[in-house]
Amino acid sequence: MSETVISRKRFSTAELVYIAVCAALTAVCSWISIPAPAPLAPFTLQTFAVFLVLLLLGGRRGFFTVLTYVLLGAVGLPVFAQFMGGVGVLFGTTGGYIIGFLFTAALYWALERVTAGSAARKIAALVLGLIVCYAFGTAWFMVVYARQAGAIGLATALGWCVLPFIVPDLVKLALAWGLSTALKRHVNL
Repeated sequence: MSETVISRKRFSTAELVYIAVCAALTAVCSWISIPAPAPLAPFTLQTFAVFLVLLLLGGRRGFFTVLTYVLLGAVGLPVFAQFMGGVGVLFGTTGGYIIGFLFTAALYWALERVTAGSAARKIAALVLGLIVCYAFGTAWFMVVYARQAGAIGLATALGWCVLPFIVPDLVKLALAWGLSTALKRHVNL
């Protein structure tokens, strides 16, 4: 393998710092939450952080930021909403949405060449990623909830897990877009 190919697969020290700082930012944003009655997920700024990280760092570094965040939570660090951590959270009713963030980031990374330079395409990629996150998370919720409390219909699951979050998540996307645009003017990421 040529040295150029090898160096593209590795992250620079600066990129590793960006990934670590943005994973920490995602944790802090997940702690900022409005609790919701069970079985609903709390309203957090986690989605905002995922959008911001992807817009600032791009697909590859953004994906590894989200992966780092999920892995930190999986090993027990309290990086998830309400200062929770551990695989129990990931295997719980709302864990599918956390894992769904990985799909959002992977999709954004996969579409990065198509979205290059186009604001509308980047936003569309994030919205599409959010839809995939909703779909995976809702399917996960229905399976886990059925094991714990009995089966529910898709309409009920969507009413509990998706519909209340659509408008807030779109607002988070708009805020992440504005903040990332402002930050990119002042910080060379």
